Amino acid sequence: MDEVLLHSRRRTDLSVYDNRWYHPGASGPRRMLWYFVNALFLINPLNPVSSLKVSLLRLFGAKVGRGVTIKPNVNIKYPWLLQVGDHVWIGEGVWIDNLTLVTIGDHVCLSQGALLLTGNHNYKKSTFDLITGPITLEDGVWIGARSVVCPGVRCGSHSVLAVGSVAAKDLKPYFIYQGNPAAAVRERIIT
Repeated sequence: MDEVLLHSRRRTDLSVYDNRWYHPGASGPRRMLWYFVNALFLINPLNPVSSLKVSLLRLFGAKVGRGVTIKPNVNIKYPWLLQVGDHVWIGEGVWIDNLTLVTIGDHVCLSQGALLLTGNHNYKKSTFDLITGPITLEDGVWIGARSVVCPGVRCGSHSVLAVGSVAAKDLKPYFIYQGNPAAAVRERIIT
């Protein structure tokens, strides 16, 4: 019976995948130029100069505040879909995969290897349709090392996503979340 049920179900068919509806907000040549600039200056682990990275992000349309530190080996998909507040720290190996808007408030810390993921696919559709959702990190948020923030998630003011955790739903302000999926484990008290 289980074998019959499995064969009667539809299957994923990537040959009909159609992403033409998605427009990242920049022309093909601009996206290609950013690809090379990103590889040479942001992803490149030999470039430790934050001010140069910030200037390049601004040149390509990102809104970046004062006192922003961007460590080596950071990957940003589309700077024109990025807003970063003041005194933000973006650690080594952070990937901001922003197919849509990512908004980062003031005094936010993205630890090593964190992933902000604004896109996913609809596993219920045989066509595996692209799904996007903006991400907002309010002031004082800390995204721990190797943590993932999923599409459409808002991390409330001063919330913490612990190391290796996955935020698939909004995080309440001043709470610490841990696990996969992330669950509130305690209140964040700042002294």
